Amino acid sequence: MSTVGFISLGCPKNQIDGECLLATLDTSGFQIADPYDGVDAVIINTCGFIESAKKEAIENILDMAQLKEDGVVGKIIVTGCLAERYKDEILNEFPEVDAVVGIGANGDISEICKKVIDGERIGTFPDKCNMPMNGERVLTTPEYYAYLKIADGCNNCCTYCAIPSIRGKYRSREIEDIIEEAKSLAEKGVKELIIVAQDTTLYGKDLYGELKLPELLRQLNKIDGIHWIRMLYCYPDEFTDELIEAMATLPKVLHYVDLPLQHADDNVLKRMNRRGTQQQVKELIEKLRSKMPDIIVRTTFITGFPGETEEEFENLALFVNETEFDHLGCFAYSAEEGTPAAEFDDQLDERTKLDRQEIIMNDQYDIVLDKHNSYIGKSFEVLVESYDAYSDSYTGRTYMDAPEIDCVVKFTSSNDYGEGDFCTVTIINTDEYDLIGEAE
Repeated sequence: MSTVGFISLGCPKNQIDGECLLATLDTSGFQIADPYDGVDAVIINTCGFIESAKKEAIENILDMAQLKEDGVVGKIIVTGCLAERYKDEILNEFPEVDAVVGIGANGDISEICKKVIDGERIGTFPDKCNMPMNGERVLTTPEYYAYLKIADGCNNCCTYCAIPSIRGKYRSREIEDIIEEAKSLAEKGVKELIIVAQDTTLYGKDLYGELKLPELLRQLNKIDGIHWIRMLYCYPDEFTDELIEAMATLPKVLHYVDLPLQHADDNVLKRMNRRGTQQQVKELIEKLRSKMPDIIVRTTFITGFPGETEEEFENLALFVNETEFDHLGCFAYSAEEGTPAAEFDDQLDERTKLDRQEIIMNDQYDIVLDKHNSYIGKSFEVLVESYDAYSDSYTGRTYMDAPEIDCVVKFTSSNDYGEGDFCTVTIINTDEYDLIGEAE
């Protein structure tokens, strides 16, 4: 039996692709093992979205190349977004790599592994639409939560983003397939479903001719065993009143939404090829908060986009301070090869981009502290994630926090809880971005 190591990088959407690859290998008779313990081949499922992700992917390739030279790893296979985006460069510049596999060949991973282990060097890049979107997964998340990908690809063509060229056009999965997978996850013990796509709110438009996310939520809400349903990557321009009503009325759908806004100045938004205006976003957030006063709104912004003036940045900063987002990530603009924005005039220097990023994050820090102080004395349902024997305390998350990207609650209790249990925690203090509490 051949052994295969696996390293997955990047976003939850790529993580799901990796879980599907693992399931395919498992059913084909491969044994999954730690590459550092010695394997016949290692698969590096890469991200290639921004510069930092590319660097991380290359570092992992070089680490595995060293293990290959040391005789610990037999063959190296590169999959994922970096493989799709830089196929020729990887094949030509990394002789240690034995296969570079585009996402359209994910379904053929077992046969590719066999050929590579037998000595072939492979570069294969079928149509991106050939990538399987259904099938079994080997979960790499804790057993109590899982990501659920409802579509792949992107039609938005933002000028700073390479995703449409990497992942292809937007492709929704059929509702029946998604529900079947969600039921299977629930049977395995998953209690929190986290819905992802490149553009979650666009779900169904290509397949059914209309937006189907509200209908999907209604059907997911009926599944026994699922306790929380969380949505990420919801673009604001397709956020309908029907979707707001579904969020507000379906008991399992959390009052939490991730709106990747990227900027707030109308001129910058136009140069980014983003649909909508600041006023429209304000109206959406006001509507969300009116319908669900306890809603948590997360977003991301980019500072230093080409041509961003001081006035345009100040407009963004004012918007951040007035809107008071619950969670916010801010990134200095990264010029990505092959994107229109990389060729724009008036590229800003790195210092300016980073200074503006720091201003936004400092402002957001004060907003978060005020919000967290307002939670003191309130009680929340918490999903228990871990126990630390040294401090005799637990760590978990409220509905307000998505795993890995948001905050946690650290709490004590006289009761015993296991991972995946739910309990009620009263907040008694804050620790910067995290909350401190006591369970009932």
